[in-house]
Amino acid sequence: MEPLPRGPGRAAWPLTCLVLLSLRGWPGMDAQVGQGFKVQQPQPKVLVTAGETLNLTCTTSGDGPAGAVKWLKGWGSGNETVYDQTASFPRVTRAVSGSDTDFSIHIRDVRLEDAGIYYCVKFRKALGGVDEPFQHGNGTAVSVHARPTSPVVSGPDHRVTPKQSVPFTCTAGGFFPENINVKWLKDDSPIPDQQSQITPGQTKSSYNMSSTVLVTLQENDVRSQLVCEVRHSTLTDPLRGVYPLSRALRVSPSVHVVPDPPSPVEVNKTVNFTCHVDGFYPKGVAVTWLENGVEIKVENVSQPMETSKGLFRLRSLVQVQATEEKNGSAFTCRVVHDAWDSINRTATLQIAAPAREGQSDWPQTDNENLLLIYIVVGVVCTVLALLVAAILCLIRAKQSKGKSSPSARLHEPEKSSEATTQESDPNNLTYADLNFDRERKTIRRMVEMSQQSEYACIQTSQAPTGDDNLTYADLDMVHLSKAPRRPAPRPEEAGSEYASVQIPRK
Repeated sequence: MEPLPRGPGRAAWPLTCLVLLSLRGWPGMDAQVGQGFKVQQPQPKVLVTAGETLNLTCTTSGDGPAGAVKWLKGWGSGNETVYDQTASFPRVTRAVSGSDTDFSIHIRDVRLEDAGIYYCVKFRKALGGVDEPFQHGNGTAVSVHARPTSPVVSGPDHRVTPKQSVPFTCTAGGFFPENINVKWLKDDSPIPDQQSQITPGQTKSSYNMSSTVLVTLQENDVRSQLVCEVRHSTLTDPLRGVYPLSRALRVSPSVHVVPDPPSPVEVNKTVNFTCHVDGFYPKGVAVTWLENGVEIKVENVSQPMETSKGLFRLRSLVQVQATEEKNGSAFTCRVVHDAWDSINRTATLQIAAPAREGQSDWPQTDNENLLLIYIVVGVVCTVLALLVAAILCLIRAKQSKGKSSPSARLHEPEKSSEATTQESDPNNLTYADLNFDRERKTIRRMVEMSQQSEYACIQTSQAPTGDDNLTYADLDMVHLSKAPRRPAPRPEEAGSEYASVQIPRK
């Protein structure tokens, strides 16, 4: 018996192997090979907040065809690959790295656009080297809720003065669901809001909030705060937005100028003009000095100081030499606060006249009035003094007439020829009334007379009993004034010592 040829039989075995291998690419053959393979995706729904990490679970069991396991967002033509073992995805990592059965992933920093249905898919290699889906899980529906943003409070675009009402607005977003509660506070005291609005956000799963309140500012609101407090079911603690009212407030300063010493001042004295700028906010202020409208340089510039109420104050000083040329000069303090209109306050330098004896350094007008008063008072006092002196003289004259004179010697100056010629009337007699204090004299004095003397001896009505009762008068060249003729005086009382002497002119 001849042996069978070995060539043809031996060549048939490689062909059979190729046929068997090619049969694996047919669906029927894959089904037979993948019997018992399962993709398990146990999470039907997942709720996550934006910014958090999304955990998606996927495991496999049994033997599957050759191919990778991928995560897809969506199914069909519009799907998106979320994770692939052969590619890099920055926000996605495997829960168990290198595992052949656990294909769970973590997606960190979830965004609102990450919402959708995620599938864990087993791929197989097809003819031509193209992977095609073999089996996938049931899918996990992912909902992303927006994370609420911190409230932002906005105020007016420019500063306002006290007593004005100003609107403030609080805005926040990323809320789901839309049940949002807003509360306004001013220094921990609640105030009612005027208007609140809830509007949809960028996605259907978020809402935005806007609330407005009207506040009347006060001067002492520099240290006050306005708070917008937002409460939501997804928040454990309320979100707060804070607005310092000092950002919206402007308090204008009070300005006045004080000279030291006050006017009027002496010549060449140094006068300090101080500009008081009080109670202003904010602290931005500019101070300039002007003399008669012309700006002057000030070396010492002080800085604003904060008060207990949060306001500011400032002192600006300028020194001036009080010369006569500067008398009546106006010194103006100009204050520009917060780049708004300027405030001007002026003080005038008044120089007093030099001090004189008994006078004060008062203004010229007051000196003139005072001088006039002095003159009137002096005239009145002089007239009163003269009247008093005249009254005293009359009183003394009357008192002296009641006393007697023991003796008197009257001397008459030499008579001129002119005077002699004028005395042609024999009836024109000159007389003198003598009334002197009593003086004791001896009889010997009576004979002491010259040849030109005209002597008269006068006695009282009673007879003299001794030398003490003798009264006489020596007339020695007496120049007696003329007087119209008049009758002789009547006799005086017995107790008086009076003599009337009439002497005819020679």
